[in-house]
Amino acid sequence: MSAIKNAVGAGTAGDVRGGKHFDDIAALLAKFFLEAGYTPQEIRVSKGLELPGYYRPQKKWDVVVTHQDILVAAFELKALGGPSFSKNYNNRVEEALGSAVDLRRAALANHFPGEKPWLGYFFIMEDAEGSRSTVDLRRGAFPVEDAWRGTSYQDRFAIFCDRLVAEGLYDSACYITSSAENPKPVELKESLDWRHFSAAITARLTYLKELGFPQHAGMLPL
Repeated sequence: MSAIKNAVGAGTAGDVRGGKHFDDIAALLAKFFLEAGYTPQEIRVSKGLELPGYYRPQKKWDVVVTHQDILVAAFELKALGGPSFSKNYNNRVEEALGSAVDLRRAALANHFPGEKPWLGYFFIMEDAEGSRSTVDLRRGAFPVEDAWRGTSYQDRFAIFCDRLVAEGLYDSACYITSSAENPKPVELKESLDWRHFSAAITARLTYLKELGFPQHAGMLPL
């Protein structure tokens, strides 16, 4: 928790929408792979982040790790801030779904040789009245699933992230809230906390190490 606290710092979801405050999160994620023997050139956080898709030619991810011709991991780092949470809530949901489905299908089409790509999703929501308050459901043609009734945008995103992982769209997700008044990150659900997220990354690195990756650590030009 201290690692993610330091990385988030005083930033909130409202601050990071432009992406600048995600630099520290990206560096924290990169550290896992550097310590596992991957070279800095294999860990992309600013350039070369475009990956081939299936339903579109390319999509830019936020952190991409490669080794030889293998896509080791790709991360999406996203945020949602106020004051209008309703305006961008569906956009964030659709972005996360679209990115994962596109890349997973591209993998099935053998666009990524070798080991199956590992996908991670990191999300921070601004803790505010608008994100904590219960959201009314509109009357539609069919009833809404009970899980969504009486939920706030914070609650809804926890359900969403849990289901992303349960359905195998992402291998792990980390979801936190934060605010300018209280910048300390709050983890709303244990299964989506930093401890579980970092354990999943470490487990993947251990799995690849058992298979002999990275090979010739520190000596591979890209």
